[in-house]
Amino acid sequence: MAFFGRPCVVTAAGALCAAALSVTAAASQESKSAAVAKELVLALDAAKATDIAAPDPVNPGGFIAALYIPGTQLLVVSAKYSAPPLMVDRITARDFMGVYVDLQSASVRGTKVFIQDQGADGLSARPGDGPADTWDEGDKSVAFDGDWKKAKIASEADYTKSYTDADDRYAKMLAALLAQVKQMKAKAGS
Repeated sequence: MAFFGRPCVVTAAGALCAAALSVTAAASQESKSAAVAKELVLALDAAKATDIAAPDPVNPGGFIAALYIPGTQLLVVSAKYSAPPLMVDRITARDFMGVYVDLQSASVRGTKVFIQDQGADGLSARPGDGPADTWDEGDKSVAFDGDWKKAKIASEADYTKSYTDADDRYAKMLAALLAQVKQMKAKAGS
């Protein structure tokens, strides 16, 4: 009952606790990309495929490609390409590995994003015992290992925001690739 005379202290303490819990909760919640990654991996396994590519629906002139190493990792690249019709032709011909290689090596400078999804299970803000997922964009690289200081990120809140933004973008990339697998399956069934 000693707090009745000090409502500011109670309010400030409550606000600090809420802020600390929100950062911890954001870091520990399941990622948006986890469910999509799981569904994509199942679809690739069912199709006995290890690569896939698709136009980027949110980035005109951009493309997304993935190399799936079963049980190990998902390597995903997104970038613009100087000759978009060539990429469209390769996707139509199901030359997904060619798209992957070209996006890795000959993409339009400054547009490439490369994700190493260890475990092929979506991005994780803090890995368990295994290696960390990584996000490379331009000259910036972030290993999502929970150590924001090593990543030269100012604070845990900034690290959490970087992770949340990357996870959201990655989920959209995976969704485009999943739609491509489903479209191929539908064409094969008709």
